[in-house]
Amino acid sequence: MASLPQSPKPISPFFKTPPFSTKPLVFLNFPTRPTSKSLDVSVNLKKKKSSWLDPFDDGEDTNNEYGSLFVDGKQEEDPRPPDNPDNPYGFLKFPMGYTVELASLPLKIRGDVRRCCCVVSGGVYENLLFFPTIQLLKDRYPGVQVDVLTTERGKQTYELNKNVRWANVYDPDDHWPEPAEYTDMIGLLKGRYYDMILSTKLAGLGHAAFLFMTTARDRVSYIYPNVNSAGAGLMLSETFTAENTNLSELGYKMYDQMEDWLGRPFRSVPRTPVLPLRVSVSRRLKEVVAEKYRKAGVETGKFIVIHGIESDSKASMQSKGDSDSLLPLTKWGQITRGIRGFKPVYVIPHEKERENVEEFVGDDTSIVFITTPGQLAALINDSAGVIATNTAAIQLANARDKPSIGLFSSEEKAKLFVPDAEEKSNCVIVASKTGSLADINVGAVKNAMQVFEGSLALV
Repeated sequence: MASLPQSPKPISPFFKTPPFSTKPLVFLNFPTRPTSKSLDVSVNLKKKKSSWLDPFDDGEDTNNEYGSLFVDGKQEEDPRPPDNPDNPYGFLKFPMGYTVELASLPLKIRGDVRRCCCVVSGGVYENLLFFPTIQLLKDRYPGVQVDVLTTERGKQTYELNKNVRWANVYDPDDHWPEPAEYTDMIGLLKGRYYDMILSTKLAGLGHAAFLFMTTARDRVSYIYPNVNSAGAGLMLSETFTAENTNLSELGYKMYDQMEDWLGRPFRSVPRTPVLPLRVSVSRRLKEVVAEKYRKAGVETGKFIVIHGIESDSKASMQSKGDSDSLLPLTKWGQITRGIRGFKPVYVIPHEKERENVEEFVGDDTSIVFITTPGQLAALINDSAGVIATNTAAIQLANARDKPSIGLFSSEEKAKLFVPDAEEKSNCVIVASKTGSLADINVGAVKNAMQVFEGSLALV
């Protein structure tokens, strides 16, 4: 009788659990010789980039010696020759013999930034306050090309900034963007090969994924101060936790955390200071605006700009962090009656406000219709001074060193948006005592008009 075949021998598993050993583990400690460099470590190098990133990344090697291969100090201007306009292959922006595949390695080791994209949330006011950050980028990384991604209203601000190469319209605050627009913008940013991308929008997992898909080397962004930021740190290189969910409420220094990180000392490069807000007005803008205010019946240097009338127009240029920043026309009429030696010029954000100004102030009132920050800056530049609420006009007046009177709903708001008003001789702040801008003291505003006496002497 034939015997039954034996069952095949089972295959032993590849990974066996080693038997428990009672021998204690021995750790070998090799003594290292301390150097002067290892003792001098900045606080920024000790800080972990993010708790979500590689747990075995201890930061930069403090004992590493940087020789002639990776020169220390700030980066130099781009050594590549200018693009040849006759070249049919316009995308080939590197000269002959330039190894494109290895270009990103020394840039990463040195920390250089050749191209930077800034995703700026908000309107005109928020983009205007981002100008010092852009100037900080240009000072810290010489030769860097700065591009901006912002809203339709925010893009208009960059006709006042010569440091920006391209400004594209894309609303980062839109929670449900069109899929075609979303993917097209990712492809556009990915094709520009940015070394760094900065974002002032509070990032959750969705916005962090958008920044991650641009394939930029350094992805830096503000994140939510609550549970909405969960998972965002996985896709970002550096994060800043906002103090609240509305970054604009922090006022003039709303980007303080990002500026502190960008200007940090790095090896032999000292800390880069943040310069005050400055804007540049082109000659073309000046010519267009000069024609407008001459039609209104005023001359250069002989009028006061009135900005911040109550309106539902988006061109009011108010901050997202101060909703009570527009004054009724009845109050403006009482204020402008106290102006001596100059003629008030009312800036209206929409033509429908013209009849209201003529009704409450008078038919002979000088009115200029202006909707863009560039034209507003040109008008302020040719004026003798500004009386404005907390709109972009008060920041533009300080940027152009023009005498100004700022009207605020409270002293706390005034200190946030014009922090050094006491040190400025040509800026006077008048705040309401009740916390409502409509209750502002008209007599205090008239007394503050002495700041325009210097301009009257120059006329």
